[in-house]
Amino acid sequence: MEIKRDLLLKKLIDSKHNGMIKVVTGVRRSGKSYLLFNLFCQHLKEEGIAADHIIKVDLEDRRNKALRDPDALLNYIDSRMTDQQMYYILLDEVQHVVDFEDVLNSYLKLENADVYVTGSNSKFLSKDVITEFRGRGDEIRVAPLSFREFISVFQGSREKALEEYMLYGGLPKVVTFPTVEKKVEYLKQLFQKTYLTDIKERYKIKNDGDLEELIDIIASTIGGLTNPTKLENTFLTVKHSDISHTTIKSYLDILQDVFLVEKSVRYDIKGRKYIDTPSKYYFSDLGLRNARLNFRQYEETHLMENLIYNELRLRGMSVDVGVVVKHEKDANGVSVRKQYEVDFVCNQGSQRYYIQSALHLPSEEKREQEVRSLKGINDSFKKFVITDDLISRYQDDDGITYMNIYEFLLNEDSL
Repeated sequence: MEIKRDLLLKKLIDSKHNGMIKVVTGVRRSGKSYLLFNLFCQHLKEEGIAADHIIKVDLEDRRNKALRDPDALLNYIDSRMTDQQMYYILLDEVQHVVDFEDVLNSYLKLENADVYVTGSNSKFLSKDVITEFRGRGDEIRVAPLSFREFISVFQGSREKALEEYMLYGGLPKVVTFPTVEKKVEYLKQLFQKTYLTDIKERYKIKNDGDLEELIDIIASTIGGLTNPTKLENTFLTVKHSDISHTTIKSYLDILQDVFLVEKSVRYDIKGRKYIDTPSKYYFSDLGLRNARLNFRQYEETHLMENLIYNELRLRGMSVDVGVVVKHEKDANGVSVRKQYEVDFVCNQGSQRYYIQSALHLPSEEKREQEVRSLKGINDSFKKFVITDDLISRYQDDDGITYMNIYEFLLNEDSL
């Protein structure tokens, strides 16, 4: 089964010959190796690149153990480059090479070398990309499958596809399993034996009980505002643990470094400024989130919000939590300061979009409740409400556009 990943492939193609090391990163098992060794290689061959000018090394394969020595790898690549034509050097799981950054930087000065690497686990995470290549690294982030990619290989209705996607997520391997039991087993083992092991090894975490409790709390409260101090109080009163907010912040940073969660900060729309705390945390893959909680907490409202966030990020947008401050009169005529939340403030270049996630809009009262914050925004950027209700796209008198979740997910130009 071949799953096309056209958006990611285009990013790789657009980065060819840019004089930088293309570093393909992302959560474990999201398809980095497949993207590089299968889809990108196929593109190169279709472009007429000869096979002997594509140098591929899978450094996770024990057969290539000798090439984990930096000098041996350097000599091997050099021996394959026999003319002045362009060579494409593709290295999978490059973190297995000691001093890999020196090897890669050695090819930055060669005009006929175009270098692509993947890296993951406890030795090669997002922050390393910034420092290891002296500003010459071009990071290409691979996320789990988008819903468009997922449904392209799913056998069944779009409704059933969305149900499966929200429950078991978009890791490519999960899609191939024929039974629920295999999906569940894979996700649970992947979380426990791969992701947590990576974290513990890299950061030398000994008291991992608090870390795992924190993951459970974040997984249980996706879409909820929180901060390290609030979490510290939760640990003290509920878990009877004296873990400090400093340690909690460190753990939250780690979970972002390994691509398990992303943080969305608050933005005062009228004041045009960021509010440092509290923030929201969303899981990069809903299947991993659900597996962590043993599939006990399936709240469609929060899962759909996480789903929309992930899709917006896949489209290359920066996504914040919006806050609209309004002064209103209470029952006694006294002016009261109120804050209304906009689920997502999305920025992409000069474009901005305001988006509310609303699972259902059963009444006019509920609709008014959902759009109250949007109506408090006075600029001219587009405003959307995305719902699971089976509605046709329309725009109300306030210029707010309503659309169904399927239109949003399946039409990349829906905004």
